Parts: sequence; C-alpha cells; structure tokens
Amino acid sequence: MALRFRRSIKLAPGIRMNLSKSGVSWTVGPRGSTVGIGKRGARLNTSMMGFSSSQSLYKPTPSPRRSAAPEPASPRSYVALTCGVTDDGVLTFHDKDGKLVSESVVEEAKKQNRQAILDLIQRKCDQINGELDALANIHLDTPSPHISPTFSPEPYPHPAPSQPAPPTPRWWEKLFSKRLATLQASHQQAMANYRRQLDAWQKNKNQHEQNQTQRRHFLEHEIHQDPAAMERWLEENLQDITWPRETLISLDIVEQGQHIRLDVDLPEIEDMPSKTAAVPSRGLKLSVKDLPAVQVRKRYMAHVHGVGFRIIGETFAALPCARRVTLSGFSQRHDAATGKARDDYLYSVSVARDDWERMDFKQLAMVDVVELLAQFDIRRQMTKTGIFKPIEPF
Repeated sequence: MALRFRRSIKLAPGIRMNLSKSGVSWTVGPRGSTVGIGKRGARLNTSMMGFSSSQSLYKPTPSPRRSAAPEPASPRSYVALTCGVTDDGVLTFHDKDGKLVSESVVEEAKKQNRQAILDLIQRKCDQINGELDALANIHLDTPSPHISPTFSPEPYPHPAPSQPAPPTPRWWEKLFSKRLATLQASHQQAMANYRRQLDAWQKNKNQHEQNQTQRRHFLEHEIHQDPAAMERWLEENLQDITWPRETLISLDIVEQGQHIRLDVDLPEIEDMPSKTAAVPSRGLKLSVKDLPAVQVRKRYMAHVHGVGFRIIGETFAALPCARRVTLSGFSQRHDAATGKARDDYLYSVSVARDDWERMDFKQLAMVDVVELLAQFDIRRQMTKTGIFKPIEPF
C-alpha cells in the first residue's frame, strides 16, 4: 500500500497600488477587511456575510490656504500596480499587463507606502525561514504512545424540523366558511411538508447514529485485532499530518498486527530549502543568502530522521497492539556509472514498544532526533556532516 502526502504551501498575500487622478492609494489586508490609503486619508473597509461598512481611520492635515490663485493641477494617469517579492528577495512592481513599471513610479510608491511594503517583505522573510523551521521541527508533534485511541461521539448536527402551528383565524375570518377552509387546507399542506421533512431528518439521524456505532466498534475493537482495520486507521492518522515535503509510505502488517514494517520514500536533498532570509534595518529590501553546503546537509539529516521518528510515533500511538515497528527510509540517487536513478536506503531502524515508551514525549524539543534514533537497533552509514552511504535495510 502506498500513501501520497501533498506538500503544504503558503503563499504570501500581495499588495495592490492604484495611481489615480485623486492620488496614490493602496489596498492591503486579508479578504473581508482592507485598509485603503490615499490622498484623502485612510479608511477601514469591512465586508462580512453580505454586509459592508467603511470608517475613517485618519485624515491628512489640510494644507494652508493661499491667497493667490491656485496653479492648475497637472493631469495624472491611472495605473494599476502589483507589488511582489521574489524568492531571491527582489522587489517587483508590475502594471496590469504584467510589465515592469518605470523607476519614477516605483520610487513614488516606496515613498508613500513604506510600511505596507515593509510588511510584505517581512511576510516573505517569514515564509522563507518558516520552511526551514517546518523541516527541522516535524518530530515535535509526535504523539505519546501512552494515549490509546478513544471514541468521541459526534452529535447529529442538524436540528429537527419545527412542526407548523395550527392556524388561528381572526374574528372576521370565522364568518366565512371558505376562508376557514382555505386556512385549513394550507395548514394540512404545511403538515404534509413537515412530515416529509421529519421522515428525511429521522432517516439521516438514524444513519448518523449507525455510523457512530460502527466507528465506536472500529476504534474499540477492530483496530486491536483486524490487520485491515489497522491499516485503514494508520492511514487516516498519517494523512492528517501536514508534511512539509512530499512523503510516500508503504506498509506491511505482520504477526497479527504486532509488527508493523514501513518503507518511506524520503525527499531528496536537492529538494531541501537552501536559503535563509533577513530584513535589514535600513532600506526596502530582503536579504536572502544561500546556506553553506554543510548546513544544508545537516538540515537534511535532521529532517529525514525527524520524518522517521514522527511516523514511528504515529504508528505506536494509533495501533495499541503493535509491539514493534521497523522503518526503512530510502531516497533516489543517481548512479555515477549509469546516470540512472536508483533507490538507496539511508537508514533502517527497528524499535520495540517497551523501549519507545521510556522516552519523555514532553521534552522532544530538548533532544537531538538524529542521536535519539541511534538508541534503537539502527543501520546507517553517515558522517557527522550528513553524508550518507547506502545500507542494506532490515
């Protein structure tokens, strides 16, 4: 069985600038709430559930009046701009057709909206560095094996339909038999619709309760003794993880569920982020630098061991009957002799539940996951700087 996990991507939101006849304005913020900044001050525009509102945040200080006749204002053209930051930290300004704008327009935009651009640069900086943190910290959310799966019933979320009230004729309606008949017929139709809605609601509620009963039996009995149920439950748990890089897992359940064997297709080192970012104290720019090759290898070493650690932990937590987990991680390497890609196993580790349960899962931030896995029965040939040699897995 192979499981495919999709990459989690976060895109930094953009900022749009408009140059119109009334001056320069920017729109920043998430959907539903924006801040418009322009010649007439700033306004907070809010939209939610079909309702919208606008309120003034501040107004510019009025210029002193001159006694002399005002000079005619120079005509201004309307230009829509999009400001962005590339992965290399370069600020870009494009018009609505995707073309770069002139330096004079760029400088004007930077002068009038410095803080908005700084916020955009900071978000891009956090995105670049956040990728590094996600790769290094994937093992920190590993669940404790001491907490067994439990069933939490989910109430049926839809309320029962309301029964229509019988009509209450006005005094003058009681004088007309046809009017009373019309009211009664309307009520009978409403009652018929209510009974149909009630029947459908009860049917769906019964199905929901049946599903809940099956789910309870699945968690309290099947995953403890049925290998097919174990496989399904472990798959659910692994797919709930947000993997920072694509990860493929194949599994084999043997010895009546007491031994779980996992093969993990690890990401290649070429797919690892190799840049770090910082926002200088001066200027509107983002400093992006390449990490030294040694640091890239060390981060890769920590990540592939963190992936294995997390999967082992998820397996023990999901399957209480599992007494041993054997995990082997491999990656694609190019054969220098043929130029073709081959699967090279980087490490293979076999862990008994009794040994796994001795760890303190509240202190994972204090441990080196590379050295932690070395406490168990492990096969690997690796230098301190993260250079792997192929091994034969368990």
